[in-house]
Amino acid sequence: MSTQEEKIKKEIIQRLGDAYKSFGLNKLMGHIIALLIYSKEPLSLTQISKELGRTKGPVSQTLKRLYDRKLVRKVWFPEDNRSDFYEAEPDIFVNAFRNQSELIKNNTRIAQQIKEKVIRIKNNEEKVLKQRISEMEAFYLLMEKYNRKFMKEWAKERKKIVKLQ
Repeated sequence: MSTQEEKIKKEIIQRLGDAYKSFGLNKLMGHIIALLIYSKEPLSLTQISKELGRTKGPVSQTLKRLYDRKLVRKVWFPEDNRSDFYEAEPDIFVNAFRNQSELIKNNTRIAQQIKEKVIRIKNNEEKVLKQRISEMEAFYLLMEKYNRKFMKEWAKERKKIVKLQ
């Protein structure tokens, strides 16, 4: 690997780690995702740990979380049937978006459940709370609407990209 390629690889790993951290997620998640996106071949736990300079324990735990979120998948290699190998899910970006969409849907449900309770309060002192909960519900319902629209647009865009390859 050339020095330029190594620099790009390090930058991708660093920047995705920072991006994941800014979303309140584990920075190591971003590092692993970046490494797997960059890698042409699936990598073993040992290879991932070595590439990132991390011990196997945290890498293994993080891989499990990424696997549970459908961001990475296990790949079997007959040459080495003692190790699990990992690669980025083909739909990694869609799956990440769906994970975020689930959080939004959960916030909508929370707003709706609280709104039902707040509406029953008869005094005017809770007017501000009623307004804020109504805004919360409307905000997340609108986000859900745009997320559905986005997914339809993405399906069209992805078809174009696949055609080009």
